[in-house]
Amino acid sequence: MNLLVIDHPAICVDLRYASADNITGQPIYARAIALLHPDAHAALTRAADLAGTLGYRLTVYDAYRPPAAQWRLWEALPDPTFVADPVEGSTHSRGIAVDLTLADEHGQPLVMGTGFDAMLEQSYHGRLDLPREAQRNRTLLLGLMTAAGWVHQPHEWWHYNLPEELSYPIIDDADTVARMMDD
Repeated sequence: MNLLVIDHPAICVDLRYASADNITGQPIYARAIALLHPDAHAALTRAADLAGTLGYRLTVYDAYRPPAAQWRLWEALPDPTFVADPVEGSTHSRGIAVDLTLADEHGQPLVMGTGFDAMLEQSYHGRLDLPREAQRNRTLLLGLMTAAGWVHQPHEWWHYNLPEELSYPIIDDADTVARMMDD
């Protein structure tokens, strides 16, 4: 599968799993390259264009995730509320999911009430116990992503994937995985 590199003027890539700034406390990816299935890439481009017309940008924290990386996340947090069971397969491993936030025109992330990968109930969509600014920003991100063809994961304000996920196969070919991880 030829995954596409995320590259758009209204998108900043801050691939958290290529650093220690993630739930495992160590880098999972050897290279900070954000890849998506062509369908997801087109939908993310639409979302970035919509955000840009409002003076916002998107910051991508994760995109395609090789199955080996999914196993590492599962080992760190085997909770299907927040991490997909790698036996069943992740939308990230299909190249059709993106973890992201909304940022201002300078790339500064907006207040969302919790950080990325905060595995807490406060990370759920539709929380009313967050500051008004965080609720507004989450709703704005949800609206932009939905208008661009994405669906949300109810437990993570930052996670979106394409609908009909099972129609996309898991991508685990050696060339694609080598673009991100050491063999």
